[in-house]
Amino acid sequence: MRYRLLTLALWVVIAAGLGPLAMKLTDVQDNDSLGSLPAAAEATRAAARAEAAFPEPDALVAVAVYVRESGLTAADRAKVDADRAAFAANAQGGLVPEPAPAADGQALLLTFPVTGDVAPIRQRLAEQTPDGLRTALTGSAAAEDDLGEAFSGLDLTLLLATVGAVALLLLLTYRSPVLWLIPLLTAGIASQCAGGIVYLLVRHTGLTVDLQSQNIMTILSIGVGVDYALLLISRYREELRRHENRHTAMAVALRRSFPAICASAITVALGLLCLLAADLPATRGLGPVGAIAVVTTLAAMTTLLPALLVLLGRWIFWPFVPRAGAPASASWSSRVARLVGDHARPVWLATAAVLAALTIGIGHLSIGLPADETFTKEVGSITGQRLIERHYPGGTLAPAVITATAGTATEVADAARRVEGVAAVGAPARSADGRWARIEATLASEPTSPEAVRTLERLRTAVHSVPSSDALVGGDTATEADGDAVTSRDNRVVVPLVLAVVLLVLIVLLRALVAPLVLLASVVLSYAAALGAAGLILDAIGHPRLWSAVPLQTFLFIVALGVDYTIFLMTRAREETARLGHHRGVLHALTVTGGVVTSAGVVLAATFAALTVLPMVPSVQIGVIVSVGVLIDTLLVRSLLVPAVTLHIGPRVWWPAARRGPVADADADGSEQPDRVAGAYR
Repeated sequence: MRYRLLTLALWVVIAAGLGPLAMKLTDVQDNDSLGSLPAAAEATRAAARAEAAFPEPDALVAVAVYVRESGLTAADRAKVDADRAAFAANAQGGLVPEPAPAADGQALLLTFPVTGDVAPIRQRLAEQTPDGLRTALTGSAAAEDDLGEAFSGLDLTLLLATVGAVALLLLLTYRSPVLWLIPLLTAGIASQCAGGIVYLLVRHTGLTVDLQSQNIMTILSIGVGVDYALLLISRYREELRRHENRHTAMAVALRRSFPAICASAITVALGLLCLLAADLPATRGLGPVGAIAVVTTLAAMTTLLPALLVLLGRWIFWPFVPRAGAPASASWSSRVARLVGDHARPVWLATAAVLAALTIGIGHLSIGLPADETFTKEVGSITGQRLIERHYPGGTLAPAVITATAGTATEVADAARRVEGVAAVGAPARSADGRWARIEATLASEPTSPEAVRTLERLRTAVHSVPSSDALVGGDTATEADGDAVTSRDNRVVVPLVLAVVLLVLIVLLRALVAPLVLLASVVLSYAAALGAAGLILDAIGHPRLWSAVPLQTFLFIVALGVDYTIFLMTRAREETARLGHHRGVLHALTVTGGVVTSAGVVLAATFAALTVLPMVPSVQIGVIVSVGVLIDTLLVRSLLVPAVTLHIGPRVWWPAARRGPVADADADGSEQPDRVAGAYR
């Protein structure tokens, strides 16, 4: 009892110290990393050169759009002139340039750097508008304002959605008015402590955290925390039926569930740390933040949770209090085990066929999320972009920016004009020191479209070929193209690394080679099926074009988190086969872990599904893909495919382990008798 109280006291001190720091984490977010590229990328080098050679005031740009499809009227032009005069009060330098007319005479643009809030500009733009004239505010200033408004209060919304979903599922799982609070409270404490640790690392080590990694940190802490709690509490409930003393029951439960929980946490944490090998900053930054969340949660669930459970006693299971000597109730997992045991080969073949069929849905997905589809609903800045695209060349707001040596400026500009897909090339501007020239090339296509990326590649080839030009091409389209290249490189490097780490952990845990290979193949198939099934859903809701980092991040979560459930199953199977023999041991493991692992999978899927409340399409895509993947892994892969394949292969699945000694007798119902173990696999 004394040690339990000391554990609680220690966690109170830790939470009191780190909790307030977690509240400050939003203040140190660096969301620039969400769209940034490695320093070696040409777009990054071009931006750095342009900033050094052509220093400009650090101000966001507002673009006021005026459109009348039948042609602008005198009243419309008067409105533009009046707004231009009014906007001067919010423009940097107090000056708004002349409006830029569209070639079709149906639109005008006012473009100017702003100081302060854009709210007065929006308000003025909406006032005294002639009937039939459409107006909108876009540009970087409007986009940033829309982003801030979209995420206002969403940290609390995400937390409430996550906690609400998990609380409901725990109530259904435990059917207890009290027990569900304990794992949820512990996971919440772990989440706050992880946030405090991340805050300290951001302040003192240069670690980067953005809104995406902070949101996923919350999801991971609660999701994996409740998973580990379900596994521990399930084993604790088993042991309470065997031991009168609850301290003894917890000691046995913790000793026997800790290896699986620890292996799960190590797998997920190491998998996340594999993201450090990525070049894309948004992907790389997620690794350590997520790993901290998982390790902190592991510590809480294996120290604080057991202490709380033991101190509170058996009554927390009310009204279904486990009593010593009481038999375990039958469950649906025993029926699944009988099905798998009687028809192992047909079951795994049919399950694999279903998973393979689901992969067809991948054809509905594509890589490359256009800028105007970043939000789940249209905001003012997106409306403005679309109006501009109808009446101006697609790249008007985001031209490709070429910087080259001043002596070759004319040749570079001429080379750019000859490129197919370039709508216009501006006159070269020389830097103050006379070394460099800046040339803007307007592309005919929307800046982040595949057509614009192909045009950019031709443009780069053309200007690079000009002798002694040292030309670099930057801008939004260059960022998109370089981002695609970096993402492809990250996929080639990180995916094999994650698979190697998972395989190594499984080999060490199971002390076998065949079983880990089977499990690894199953989670890869599970990921492909999840991507296909999610592809059908995302296509149906209108978001089939994936943000470039989504496939890698979802691969990591589905593989690392999905293998958790097979770890829970196979570690128990290895324990039981030593006692009951291979066939009965695997089926007994499936029976006793089926309910808890299924509950854990549903809870984890619900926590990731909470990401869909966020107004950003990448968050929705991650939430849908991971949720579907976890459910597929829980309901099909872990419940049917893995145990059926394990039975079909037979004891060779544990190779090169060799059995020694006779298999101990067991009760007819396969119940555990730990004192009669006479054989083991090694």
